Amino acid sequence: MTEYPEKTCQIDRLVRQPKLVSAALSGQKTQQRRDGLYAYPGETFELEGVTFVVTEVARQRLGDMTDRDAQAEGYPNLAMYKDLILKMHANMEWNEDGLVWVHGFKRQQPE
Repeated sequence: MTEYPEKTCQIDRLVRQPKLVSAALSGQKTQQRRDGLYAYPGETFELEGVTFVVTEVARQRLGDMTDRDAQAEGYPNLAMYKDLILKMHANMEWNEDGLVWVHGFKRQQPE
C-alpha cells in the first residue's frame, strides 16, 4: 500500500475550470495536475451530476511531462498546456524540477 501525505485541498476543487469540466465529461480529460494533494485513489467526485473515481495519484516532475500527459489533461500538446498554465497562474515560472501531484480519474460505471 502506498502512503500519501495529508490532503492540501478538498476533492471537489480538483477540476473546476468550465472548459476542463467539459473535457472530463466528454472523456478527453483523465488527469489533473495540482501542486497539492486533492484526493486519494478510490475517492469519488461529481461534475454536473456525473460521478468520477480517482484511479491513481502519483508525483511527477514538470520536466517529465509529455504531449501524451498534456492530452490526458485535456490539451492538444505540452506547449499549449504550459502556455495556458503560465497564463492562469500569475508570477508562476515553469520549473522543470518542480513536483506536482497527478490525479488520474475516470467516469464511474453504474453498479
